[in-house]
Order: sequence, then structure tokens, then C-alpha cells
Amino acid sequence: MTPALEVIGLVAGYDGRAVVTGIDLTVAPGEVVCLLGPNGAGKTTSLLAISAIIGRMAGSVRLDGAETKGDAPHRLARAGLAHVPEDRSLFPSLTVAEHLRLGSTKDGPGDADVFGWFPALARLHSRRVGLLSGGEQQMVAVARALKGRPRVLMIDELSLGLAPLVVESLLDTIRVIADDTGCGVLLVEQHVQMALGAADSAYVLSRGSIVMSGPADELAGDPDRLRASYLV
Repeated sequence: MTPALEVIGLVAGYDGRAVVTGIDLTVAPGEVVCLLGPNGAGKTTSLLAISAIIGRMAGSVRLDGAETKGDAPHRLARAGLAHVPEDRSLFPSLTVAEHLRLGSTKDGPGDADVFGWFPALARLHSRRVGLLSGGEQQMVAVARALKGRPRVLMIDELSLGLAPLVVESLLDTIRVIADDTGCGVLLVEQHVQMALGAADSAYVLSRGSIVMSGPADELAGDPDRLRASYLV
């Protein structure tokens, strides 16, 4: 099976200085993959480079087997790569419904499908996003991305500023979405054990390099080794 996303030897950074060096990872259709690691490890930089928001210094990024070198972010979005950034990039004065329309494509899921994944958004349909809670805003950000029917969904810091119970519910929903749609998910997350509980596999970044990887249940079952990987 062709990976939904394949990253080979990725090197990226800022102002000519590499932050991530030689990263390899794959995301299969319908698979949830966690990208873990301490602050400053290069997780956000990796996602920005994959979606071409920052340039790659070296390496290959393939979407459904097709090399993406030279493609602009909007072209990658049309090709099926959705990126929910750390700041969510919402418009406070627009309503939930308006955000969903912004993300819609002809063959994307309808509002009814979105509300099946995020029932809370049905009653908030006409509310301005700036009035929503952090968890509700994150639902809007993910729902807007899903309206484009992505082949790969990347989410940076799903849990940022959210209570653990909200995070657990959102992770459960991401698992269901991957299973329902066949969309591959690459998830950057700080709640390690909760993330591993929803994921199929995981990679641990430290100082810009992958220092540990494997099936999520195996990593979750070896907390001492996982903890040590954060100290490399």
C-alpha cells in the first residue's frame, strides 16, 4: 500500500540553520501517527516543512507517492494535505458555519458528517468563534480541515491550553475520523500516554533527530525507555 505521507531524510530549519536533520517517517491511509518529543525538539518545524510553509534544506516529502518538492502550501492543500497549526488560525469574528464553508470542497464531507464527529458544533453553528471555549475552537479548526476531504491531516499541539478530559475526548474523535475516512493523521502532542492510546505508531524527536519509533502500544508499554528518549 502506498503511504499517504512519506518523509525521507528531511532537513529543515531557519536562516540557514538546520533544526531537524534527516527525519524519516511514514503515515499510512487511516493510520494515526504521533510525533512526540520535548519542547524545542523540532516537531513544529517538521510539520511546517512538510506543508511547505518553510523551505526544505534537503530530503523528500511524498503525498500519495508523489514528490511535493517545489509545491506551494495552497497546492499541497488542494492535493490533500491539511495542516492545523498550533495557533489554530481561526477568525474570531466569523461563525462556526462560516469557518466550515471556508474549508469546503465539492467532494468534501457535509455539515452532517462533521456534526457526527463533533456534535457540540451543531448547536454552536451560528456562534462566532471568538466566543467559544478552547476545546470548541479546536473542534472548529479540525472540522474546517476535514471539510476539504484531506488524504493527510496534520495537527500541531491538539491539546494546547485544554483540560485533560477535553484532550482525551478529542483524541478519541481523531481516532474515529481516521477509521471512518481513511485519512492518515500526523499528530504532534505533549500528552504522551493519551496520544499513544489513540495512535497506531509513534516517533520521538530529540534535538532534531528521531531517537525512538515503533508501534504505539509498544512505546506505551515501555515508559522508562520512552522517558529516557526525552533526555537524549
